[in-house]
Amino acid sequence: MTLTTWLVLGLVALSVGVSKSALPGLSTLGVALVATVIPARESTGLLLLLLICGDLVAVSSYWRQADWRLLLRLMLPVLVGVLVGVAFLARVDDLVMRRTIGAVLLLLLAVRAVRAIVDRRAARRASRDAEADPEPDVDPAAVPVAALAASAPADGSGPLPRRHGAGVFYGSLAGFTTMVANAGGPVMSLYLLSTGATKLRFMGTAACFFFATNLVKLPFSIGLSIVTVDTLRTALVLVPLVLLGALLGRRLLRTIKQSVFERLVIVMTVLASLFLLR
Repeated sequence: MTLTTWLVLGLVALSVGVSKSALPGLSTLGVALVATVIPARESTGLLLLLLICGDLVAVSSYWRQADWRLLLRLMLPVLVGVLVGVAFLARVDDLVMRRTIGAVLLLLLAVRAVRAIVDRRAARRASRDAEADPEPDVDPAAVPVAALAASAPADGSGPLPRRHGAGVFYGSLAGFTTMVANAGGPVMSLYLLSTGATKLRFMGTAACFFFATNLVKLPFSIGLSIVTVDTLRTALVLVPLVLLGALLGRRLLRTIKQSVFERLVIVMTVLASLFLLR
């Protein structure tokens, strides 16, 4: 490999480390970057090994903050998505799949933006109604309890079916996109943002999710000759840069406010989607 190729791979390794410890979605930009200097199949295998290395660092740092109930709910949909991705890898053109993933991500971002606008308008309307009726008949402190009691059935099921449906959709899509193009990060980012996760809960849940998912992908990737001895050798050379990126990312995360963190995640997701559409 040429010096330029090694420099690009080094930058990708650094981005993987930072993405696993501070800015999810950044590694998806590496998907596009690494494919410009080495063949697509080889780049997918190399990136998978680097991601697993980054996962180990992220899990060791954030596993205590993971939402284990959410992870358990995602296990089956993710496995289904991975298996569908394996079948597609053997049959469908790589360029078409990348563009499809990018289009789906942009659509999800658009849906999220519309929902955010609707929620803000509803909040403003509720605020105006509260100002117009300063002495409501119901004690404001009792409203949340009353609302929950009215909406939750006696068996305790409540709104869980809707959240479960979102988990099935995002989980299967994440499994599929991560198997096909190592691009599950933006999908999970959108899902975790929709749950209102704090940045530490976000990082812990994402770390454990992708560590488990990438381990599931590994034997399939070896069987499809995506991961080979050559990609393993190259990955071992780049591991120190992944660790350096993870260290830089952990320091960065401590200084980022929650609101800034969420905006950066959205920006990374948009950029990753556009790269996949190229």
